[in-house]
Amino acid sequence: MTTIAKSFGIELALKQLGIEALNDGTSTGENNFANGKIIESYSPADGALIAKVKTSTKEDYEKAMQKATEAFLEWRLIPAPRRGEIVRQMGDELRKFKEPLGKLVSYEMGKSLQEGYGEVQEMIDICDFAVGLSRQLYGLTMHSERPMHRMYEQYHPIGTVGIISAFNFPVAVWSWNAMIAFVCGDVAIWKPSSKVPLCGIACQNIIKTVLKRNNVPEGVSCLVTGNESGDLINNDARIPLVSFTGSTRIGRHVSKTVAERFGNTILELGGNNAIIVSEHADISMVLVGAVFGAVGTAGQRCTSTRRLIIHESVYDKTISVLKNAYGQLKIGNPLDENNHVGPLIDKGAVQEYLEAIEKAKKEGATIVVEGGVVEGTGFESGCYVKPCIIEAENHFDIVQTETFAPILYVMKYSKIEEAIAMQNGVPQGLSSSIFTNNMREMELFLSQSGSDCGIANVNIGNATIRTRLRKE
Repeated sequence: MTTIAKSFGIELALKQLGIEALNDGTSTGENNFANGKIIESYSPADGALIAKVKTSTKEDYEKAMQKATEAFLEWRLIPAPRRGEIVRQMGDELRKFKEPLGKLVSYEMGKSLQEGYGEVQEMIDICDFAVGLSRQLYGLTMHSERPMHRMYEQYHPIGTVGIISAFNFPVAVWSWNAMIAFVCGDVAIWKPSSKVPLCGIACQNIIKTVLKRNNVPEGVSCLVTGNESGDLINNDARIPLVSFTGSTRIGRHVSKTVAERFGNTILELGGNNAIIVSEHADISMVLVGAVFGAVGTAGQRCTSTRRLIIHESVYDKTISVLKNAYGQLKIGNPLDENNHVGPLIDKGAVQEYLEAIEKAKKEGATIVVEGGVVEGTGFESGCYVKPCIIEAENHFDIVQTETFAPILYVMKYSKIEEAIAMQNGVPQGLSSSIFTNNMREMELFLSQSGSDCGIANVNIGNATIRTRLRKE
């Protein structure tokens, strides 16, 4: 164990979560197995090997799917409130393991410890929500023109739900899908990102005791690992619904593949989120929303702030305040709560960050706050970068592209209608925000003539909540 791992209790956390030096990457609940190639999980915090995972082969995947298919036939017959009670117990287990799981999320993914704990809390919250939902699976009764006849609707479980999650929220995305699926009578098969496989194994280990205690059929909660498993899920006609979180490029592939077999998808893809800073804005509020939105999770959220569209009359003041704040940011070990910015997920992400800065320069952008890779003691992993601010034009190709890194593009506007057009003028959607004390501007931004994103915030940053609505 490295100094960071020893100092911040990672060894104990791994032990509490049942993570071993070599872990089987396939699970049907109580039973773990795997016969595929071994992948290694390294921490971007210090570059150290955390543990190894033996991935799922096609045969392992088939074994898990058979168990899931069998389990569904029994699980769907259990009353929804009873299923909700089991999910409630899962939430209680997550409460018990919030600290070690939060530490693993931080250490394996690189987000701050506070965000790691926050992500586990999101899992707990969705369990609480799902419990209530288990007693609210309502249908409608409708009058009919036929005598002595009535019509009604009711919801039926659909079967096995495939969940393919991304590295940046390694545990929460699974819970958002799985807990709702469980109370609805569906079963789940989950492929976590190969960049953070240990988080997936830890989650399965945590709920294993609940499954056993309640005699839940083997296969209600399944786990598979390795990139091959993703394609197996997408092509499997036994899976009527696939929930995918990741890049727009892979999302298109998932959508096409699943649609070809007439399956359904839930896609949470990229975002190119903007904040409009009005001439009527409270700049002190802008500072908090913009900085946290741009540098939190090292810019690796779907809802990270990518663009700041600033009224020309307050542009210089806003830039001055931002430069001062960026100068005070502490970059370093994400487990240390004194630091503000942790590492990118891997060196590939670092290279994309550097290439984006160079592309911006070639298109004529001006560097406001210099970026670059951080080197020296404590940064040996090579994954730490400096949050960067770039003055650019909205039409630049690089601005139109989502870069998963702490790069903030700033630009001017003169009229609110122009700002909204700039905000909407990108291929991606997701989260948006306006900072203003002008009620007319607020209402315009929230109207059908305003933001076209699934999230429209007023006087709060766009990296505070998440949604599955987007423009694609």
